[in-house]
Amino acid sequence: MSAHRPLAPALARTVLGSGPGLVLAHGAGSSIDNTYGPILQGLAAHHTVVGVDYPGSGDTPRATAPLDLDEMADQLIAAADAEGLETFALHGYSLGGPIAIRATARHPERVTALALSATLAHPNNRLTLILRTWGKLAAAGDRRLLTEFLLPHALSPQAMEAMPAEQFEEIIAYTAANIADGTVDHAELATRIDVHDDLADIRVPTLVISTTADHLVPPVLHHELAEKIPGAELAEILTGHLPMVERPEEWQQLITDFLAK
Repeated sequence: MSAHRPLAPALARTVLGSGPGLVLAHGAGSSIDNTYGPILQGLAAHHTVVGVDYPGSGDTPRATAPLDLDEMADQLIAAADAEGLETFALHGYSLGGPIAIRATARHPERVTALALSATLAHPNNRLTLILRTWGKLAAAGDRRLLTEFLLPHALSPQAMEAMPAEQFEEIIAYTAANIADGTVDHAELATRIDVHDDLADIRVPTLVISTTADHLVPPVLHHELAEKIPGAELAEILTGHLPMVERPEEWQQLITDFLAK
């Protein structure tokens, strides 16, 4: 049994489907719907999917103090508890990856499998600078400027250049309108996460999905996870940091095939 005291759920939840549990942890500046929207129904076809919106995302109010990685991890468990899931698989995307890793390390008896997409144990120097700028632009309140800064990092060059001008403008407008109010807090948390010490203790089947054209969280950081988590499987998908935009069907298939093993 876990040595950690049960935590009351404090984050807004999305719940879909039925079957074995699957808990989702979304990316920074986003929400469950914006990270997983194109694949939620597919994931829920064979699972009870539970996703939580971080402080300042979706229907969860923004935090009044800096975000704490352990508490965020425990909130994944609290959401599963609230939905009656004794055990469950975890999927973490981007910032959700280290949150899911920490949840697995803190509550190993609850997690049956771990899937990680476009994520990391700790930001490298380049990503740290991007995160600092991301946070400053978010704090300034110019959501379009923030979007114009992030998209060249988040989308693959192929996806960027394949869009006609009108579609590209629509993507910018949509993304700017959906930036989470808590983005400043998410970016700040991302600068100081470090779950390296958790990796060797992961004992559940693990899939690391590497987005091979990712200019935000580069593949070298994905490969590090696959190398340091015992027995982890590595899968690659030719996208930038946003597989839900560039290749949602392929992304969903990688996750569901792994969970079906």
